[in-house]
Amino acid sequence: MIKTPSWPVPLGHKPIDLGLERIRALLQRLKIEEKKLPPVIHVAGTNGKGSTIAFLRAFLEEAGYSVHTYTSPHLVYFNERIILAGKMISDDFLNKVLQECEKTAAEIPVTFFEGTTAAAFLAFSKISADILLLETGMGGRLDATNVIEKPLVTIITPVSLDHMEYLGTTVEKIAAEKAAIIKPGVPCIVGQQQSEATKVIVVAAKEKGAELYRFSHEWNVEKTWNGFKYISDSMKLDLPVPGLSGDHQLQNAGAAIAAIEKLSGEKIPGFKVNETHIRAGLQSVKWPARLQQLASPKLPKNYSLWLDGGHNRAGGKILADWLKTRPEEKIYIICGMLKDKEIKVFLENFLGLADKLYAVAIPGEEKSREPGEIAGIAANIGIESEPMENISAALKAISRLTTQPALILICGSLYLAGSVLENEAVNIS
Repeated sequence: MIKTPSWPVPLGHKPIDLGLERIRALLQRLKIEEKKLPPVIHVAGTNGKGSTIAFLRAFLEEAGYSVHTYTSPHLVYFNERIILAGKMISDDFLNKVLQECEKTAAEIPVTFFEGTTAAAFLAFSKISADILLLETGMGGRLDATNVIEKPLVTIITPVSLDHMEYLGTTVEKIAAEKAAIIKPGVPCIVGQQQSEATKVIVVAAKEKGAELYRFSHEWNVEKTWNGFKYISDSMKLDLPVPGLSGDHQLQNAGAAIAAIEKLSGEKIPGFKVNETHIRAGLQSVKWPARLQQLASPKLPKNYSLWLDGGHNRAGGKILADWLKTRPEEKIYIICGMLKDKEIKVFLENFLGLADKLYAVAIPGEEKSREPGEIAGIAANIGIESEPMENISAALKAISRLTTQPALILICGSLYLAGSVLENEAVNIS
């Protein structure tokens, strides 16, 4: 497996040069036209994009469709980003398409994401599949994936503040970037939004002549004692608890079901995803590092260990809302974050919930905040905290604290989550 491709040379966190001119020029040279790709479902948003794609993939594969997916970032291996007809791209094929793109690009100064997106499109054009699930990398308007002009359907998951140095400092500005994946005449599924984002999305859809299919308007989800309900004018489904933890996943599952509902019309003749496939997909779905339970034999038996890549204000609220459902347990947070993330607004979500926070650095990441800095910020907002050398040291310290049932949540960065999943000392259940 490949951790980081040798081409293009990663630019790190800066400079990131958003734009479509270079990716279009490279795809033109590669002779990759949209008609050479499977029909596309294009997904943008701040939180929930990957989970929504995971649900869609599960539903479609349960119905017998072959599915390509393109997601980012990866957790451990770059191969995770490119799924070809249900299978992770092989090292040999990945290197082959990268080398072809590098040779073809020549003097075009593509960024890392642009070059690897072109390589993914090249791979998708060479392997047959029924549908391509395509996740934006950042934003939407100038994201390299936004070369797709006529997707089957677009999806905008909840929009909140993140990547503000590139996308804008308000929800409205960020929503405008995300809403730019809306295409003329193509239905757009919209997840739960802040009112500021909703207004922007509605205006964008009117300008493009696109039908909106919105959470709490055209479709909705309701939690039940043994699962949840999906409700729209044409569908009413009583469904089991999804295989991904957290009430927020009901909305991600709902967005995926809404997309399936739209595809059941004339978009794909003979489209055959039904309630049986949806129910099975809800049980089989997998998406690592999203409230993923881990197992560690070194922890007391009445402790549970969880991993999540949440790293912004909205992601922190999702985690806090979930923690509020676990009042019978002591709660300990192990947190590592990047310097470019708004750490204070993330940590404020855990005030009054976390019994103690342990701060760690993200292994091998130059842009990681120092544990002392994280612990200091947490202490300043009223969360008892302590810097630790690493996650193993934090786990050892926590295991000595109490004999009561305890929950440990590792969070703050997908890069930290990837490091945990790579660490063989933690056995994934």
